[in-house]
Amino acid sequence: MVACVKGVRSQDLVAAIEKIPLEKRKQVKEVTLDMANNMNLTAKICFPNAKIVTDRFHVVKLVTEALQHVRIQHRWKAIEDENKAIEDAKKKGEKYKPILLSNGDTKKQLLARCRYVIAKKPSDWTNNQKQRAELMFKLYPNIEKAYRHTLEFRSIYEETSKVSAKKRFELWLEYTKVLEFKNFNTAGNSIKYHLKTILNFFDNRNTNANAESFNSKIKLFRANQRGVRDIQFFLFRLQKLFA
Repeated sequence: MVACVKGVRSQDLVAAIEKIPLEKRKQVKEVTLDMANNMNLTAKICFPNAKIVTDRFHVVKLVTEALQHVRIQHRWKAIEDENKAIEDAKKKGEKYKPILLSNGDTKKQLLARCRYVIAKKPSDWTNNQKQRAELMFKLYPNIEKAYRHTLEFRSIYEETSKVSAKKRFELWLEYTKVLEFKNFNTAGNSIKYHLKTILNFFDNRNTNANAESFNSKIKLFRANQRGVRDIQFFLFRLQKLFA
C-alpha cells in the first residue's frame, strides 16, 4: 500500500494514516524509517505496537556523506591552488601548464572523478578506478583513513548478532573521536542518538529499500517531465504506471 500525502509535517501524516482503523494499525509489528524526528513521532502515534527501525540505507548514507565531505574539502583546495597558479603565470606573462599525474589527471580532476570510487568497495573497482584510488590515497592519506573508517562502518551491517553489532558500533564511535574528522563526529553523534532503533535492524534485517527505489523512480519520472504543473493528473499517471 502506498500513500501520497502532501507535506511532511507529522500532524498531516498522522491525519492521513489514521484513516486506517486502529485495530488494523495495531497489527503492524515493525516500521522502518529515516532519521527524521517527524517520521519517528508519526510512527509512534499511528502504530502503537510497532518496533521502530532506523533504516540502514539512511545511516550508511550519513557516514558516506561525511567521507565525501573530506574529499570535497581537498577538491576546493586544489581548485584554489590551480587558480593561484594561473594568476601567477599571468603576472609572469607565461602560459599556465597544469601539472598532470601519472594517469593524466590533474589533482582537481582526480578528486572530482574519485567521487564514485570511494562510494564503492575495493572489490568493485575497475582497473582505472584502482589506479585513481592509489594516486588519491598517496596524495591525500586522510581521505584513505576516512575511506577505511567508512568501510569499517558498512561492514558492521554484515553482523548477524545484535550484541556483536552493538559492540562494533560503540568501538566505531570511540575511534571516530580519535580521528578528529568534524563531519564524522557530527555523523557519529546522530548515530549515537539513534543507536537503539539502528540496532533494531538486526532483529529481522528489514529495510525500506523497495520504498526508496520507488521514490527514486517517481523523482526520475518527474525530472523527465521537466516538473509538474497539474498535480492531480501527475498522480493519476503515477497510479496508471506503477500501481
